[in-house]
Amino acid sequence: MSQPSESDTALRVADLPQSRVTAFDLRPDAAALRVIADELGLLGLRKLSFKGTIRAEGRADWLLQGTLGATVIQACVVTLEPVTTRLDVPVRRLYLADPAPLLPEGEEIEMPDDDTAEPLGATIDPHAVMIEALALAVPDWPRAEGAELGSLTVTEPGKTAITDEALKPFAGLAGLRDKLGNSPEGED
Repeated sequence: MSQPSESDTALRVADLPQSRVTAFDLRPDAAALRVIADELGLLGLRKLSFKGTIRAEGRADWLLQGTLGATVIQACVVTLEPVTTRLDVPVRRLYLADPAPLLPEGEEIEMPDDDTAEPLGATIDPHAVMIEALALAVPDWPRAEGAELGSLTVTEPGKTAITDEALKPFAGLAGLRDKLGNSPEGED
């Protein structure tokens, strides 16, 4: 995915009112939907909307909250048939003026408790948040209804094919236990 550029929806933090909420309602047109679908590797994208608010959180931090709605069309991972999925996802981003709690110390890095927190820049861009939230919400493995993975068995002529059961790591131990008479440990 290409690096998102700042869009015309980006809001300068210095211009945001501290004492009231700033609302946004994004609904990209058909041309923009095609560009977003191509960028995310989707077969299609319909009815994309992102509606929410940005408000001051304390003296210097900002909170973006909204709802992302979209209808995405992807290829089924089994049949490659188109799969349509409706997404309605709550979105939350907390922009911190002092990102020190987000920055790792030392060589080991721990995941922060709040994965919605980000460092505050000069702007807050609801369009960029919309694209990121959509990319995260799209199903990783879409499946058409009733699509099942079949099994393929290939072996040399005259030999027995290895089955999925035989490849299980403890299948051999269970067979050995059964041959030994199934006696529990410690009993002789």
